[in-house]
Amino acid sequence: MRDIRLLDAMFTPSALIDPFTQANPGLGGVCTFVGEVRSDSGVEALELTHYEPLTLPGMHDLADRVFGRFDLMGLLMVHRVGLMVPGEPIVCVSAAARHRRDAIDAVDFCMDHLKSAAWFWKREKRAGPEGSAWHWIEPRGQDHHDLARWEAM
Repeated sequence: MRDIRLLDAMFTPSALIDPFTQANPGLGGVCTFVGEVRSDSGVEALELTHYEPLTLPGMHDLADRVFGRFDLMGLLMVHRVGLMVPGEPIVCVSAAARHRRDAIDAVDFCMDHLKSAAWFWKREKRAGPEGSAWHWIEPRGQDHHDLARWEAM
């Protein structure tokens, strides 16, 4: 099973993960990562914009690479765009496999690519001494390091 989506409205991860798990009978394990808008450091909102002609096709290309690299039964990759507030889910990646390592590594691979080499621009609105202001977010050095380790494997 392959379920790749780009959403512009809030989603409930369990409403996606439960049917995904049920659609993969005989699996040995499911690994899931859900990323949410952080509520620390005065974050009031997060906005993700994207280049529509590349985003969903790029997510499908990433899924192709994941299926080519790991022995999976299924992959769920859902990413949100638009304006979000702290606590709202941004991304949900779930992999089903006969063996746990393939599921765990597939989710890790997806997240490293979505975090550092994807088609999204992020900015945060933070509270400050002079009021709220928007700030662009770039991938951190650690994000690039995490992505680079897949090239060595």
